[in-house]
Amino acid sequence: MIAFVSGPVAALAPDTAVVEVGGVGMAVQCTPGTLATLRVGQPARLATSLVVREESLTLYGFADDDERQTFELLQTASGVGPRLAQAMLAVHSPDALRRAFATGDEKALTAVPGIGKKGAQKLLLELKDRLGEPVGSAPAGAAASSAAPGWQDQLHAALVGLGYASRDAEEAVAAVAPQAEAAAGTPQVGQLLRAALQTLNRAR
Repeated sequence: MIAFVSGPVAALAPDTAVVEVGGVGMAVQCTPGTLATLRVGQPARLATSLVVREESLTLYGFADDDERQTFELLQTASGVGPRLAQAMLAVHSPDALRRAFATGDEKALTAVPGIGKKGAQKLLLELKDRLGEPVGSAPAGAAASSAAPGWQDQLHAALVGLGYASRDAEEAVAAVAPQAEAAAGTPQVGQLLRAALQTLNRAR
């Protein structure tokens, strides 16, 4: 198993980072919140989980070990593959997911693209005791999740990468603009992404 990758970031895409490791470019699938912490040319260290399929080997990357462990635990539920597990972590932090399962918060789960009411009820039954208790603190990568100038473009690309139409993504970016402008210092794309997803969910 590849536990982590460490090296300079060679390229970034809406759902992928390429990290140079020993002269080899490792393509790593990441959530928008994790991608927002990375900069091309800057060193990065990502906890990783390798998903093996007959036709592919896919490396998923995370801001910290807590995210990776949560990603792997989510997949112990029937019907949850790596893509859905990653989408859940794109919308909610690991601790927010633990809290949702501990309290039976169905609404929090249906905020994730691809999870409906029945799916949320099934997941709550299967995963209630598997993720552990919420620890009540922000994820380790949150403080570093600051965006460079152009947070609007990063947020728009992240939403499109999650499957939303470009027009819907533009409206969600506009909806969270006041929150970004009110933030002390540089806006945090990870937090804005979660607010934008909540806006899109309410608009359904």
